Amino acid sequence: MITLNNVNKSFGAVQAVKDLSLRIPAGELFCFLGPNGAGKTTTIKMLTGLLRPDTGTIQIGGFNIQTQPVEAKRIMGYIPDMPFLYEKLTPVEFLKFVVGLYDVALPDLNGQVEASLRQFGLQEARNALIGELSHGMRQRLLYIATFIHTPKVVLIDEPLIGLDPHSIRMIKDLLRAKVRDGMTILLTTHILALAEDIADRVGIIHGGSLIALGKIDDLRAQSGSSGTLEDVFLKLTAP
Repeated sequence: MITLNNVNKSFGAVQAVKDLSLRIPAGELFCFLGPNGAGKTTTIKMLTGLLRPDTGTIQIGGFNIQTQPVEAKRIMGYIPDMPFLYEKLTPVEFLKFVVGLYDVALPDLNGQVEASLRQFGLQEARNALIGELSHGMRQRLLYIATFIHTPKVVLIDEPLIGLDPHSIRMIKDLLRAKVRDGMTILLTTHILALAEDIADRVGIIHGGSLIALGKIDDLRAQSGSSGTLEDVFLKLTAP
């Protein structure tokens, strides 16, 4: 469902991503880990089409993100680490705007919007301006907007920023449920316990190169560590 073939990206003299090849099948929750500056966000931005790779190809659901961007983005959802929301819209207006962008025909748009707001505890704020919402409420609204058009692939850069424990559990349960239904999710996170808890597979990028890939037990074998994912990560990325 997500395929990168020999992808490279440089910024001046700095090579942010080096010959990255990766395949993530449908129905997998893949966690992409790495230290700051390792190339995680650059990779996600190339997957979304926000950045162009210098060389290599990227496909989302069989569509080339560079030559078939509309088709690829139509089946994709994206939550960036620093999201933007239209602060002068209400949650209801924003969600209807998103559905319109994707040109999705929902049989009961109003009912689905209201059900989603209830699920995420935003029904009382349905007619408030987004600019008046707390950070956590805005994050929850982003998740509703991301999933409301039923994407096949979702990319998330730091999924739990600003969320309280109740919302964190809700998001973890939601992600697991979506993957069980066949969705492909790639997320980056610095919370290694989250990756250990929910990931089907983990990839570790360091200095722009993919240095480890597999299930957590595979990574333990690669690192020679029998400890937690944190122990494995620290050993593999040690200077």
